[in-house]
Amino acid sequence: MIQEFKDFIAKGNVMDMAVGIIIGAAFTAIVQSLVQDMINPIVGLFTGGIDFTNLYWTMGDASYASLDAAREAGATVFAYGSFITAIINFFIIAFVVFMLVKMVNRVKSAAEKPDEVAPEVETGPSQLDILIDIRDALKK
Repeated sequence: MIQEFKDFIAKGNVMDMAVGIIIGAAFTAIVQSLVQDMINPIVGLFTGGIDFTNLYWTMGDASYASLDAAREAGATVFAYGSFITAIINFFIIAFVVFMLVKMVNRVKSAAEKPDEVAPEVETGPSQLDILIDIRDALKK
C-alpha cells in the first residue's frame, strides 16, 4: 500500500497540481498587493478619494472612525468595501489567468506545429535519366 501511495504521489499530475497550488498562493499575495496598493488608489482618485477597503455599515446606533475601530470594539459591521475589493481582486486574477492560458496555448500550438517542409528543388536529371537518354540516342 505504501508503494501504491508513492506511485500516486510521483505521478506528474499530482506534482503539477501541488506546484500550481503553491504558485497560486504566492500569486494571490502579489495580486492582492497590486489591487490594494496600486489599483484601489487609482479607483479612489476617480471616485473622489473613496477607499473601498474602509467602506462599512455598522449594524447598530454606534459610529466608529474606521472599520478596524468598529471591529476592535466588537461591533457587528457590514463591510461592503472589502467585498468590492474582493470583486476587483477576482476580475484581475481572472484576467491574468486568461492571459497566461492564452500565452501557454500559443506556445503549445507553436511547439506542436510541424516544421515547414522546404520546397523541393529541381536538381536536374538523375543518372538513370541520362543513361536512358543515351540508350535511346544510340538506338537511333
